[in-house]
Formats: sequence, structure tokens, C-alpha cells
Amino acid sequence: MRDKLEISNLDDLYEAVLCLKDIDECRLFFKDLCTVPELKALSQRYQVAKMLTEKYVYNDIVKETGASTATISRVNRSLSYDGSGGYNIVFGRLKDMKDKKK
Repeated sequence: MRDKLEISNLDDLYEAVLCLKDIDECRLFFKDLCTVPELKALSQRYQVAKMLTEKYVYNDIVKETGASTATISRVNRSLSYDGSGGYNIVFGRLKDMKDKKK
């Protein structure tokens, strides 16, 4: 029963994110939703994923983001082996958006 409730709560959160119209609304929502350390951690993981897809090496990622090698390894596993493909969806769509603007 608890798992179903947690999934339902997550779906509520995902729907809330999907209703946001622009980056300013996102910024306001996440500022209310998360603590500063939580936002920093999410942002750091995202930057690590971005750098890994751009073929940066671990040492450069550590220097630029301050992420631990454990965090980098975890993100790398998500990108390479056991992730759900979410990073790839986002990176693909962002690339498409950039290409359309050209």
C-alpha cells in the first residue's frame, strides 16, 4: 500500500512540474519546494550528466562541479547501464530545441 501512495505522490509532483510554463515559474516552484542544498545537489548531478555526455573525464568533472567521484560514478551508471533513459530524453530534446532556434 505504501508503495502505491508514494508513486501517486510522485505522479502529483511530476504533474505539478509539467504545468509550469517557463523557467521563471520553475525557479519559483523549486525554490519553494527544495532547500538550497537539495537544489545544489540536483543541479550538480545534472551538470555531471551533461559533462559525461560531452565526454569529460572524471578529474575535470570533479574540478568543475565539486562532485565526488561516487556521485559521478552513480550518474555515469544511470547514463550507461541501469538508468531509465531520462537524461537522454532531456538532452535529446534540448538539442532539438537548440537546432530549431538556428
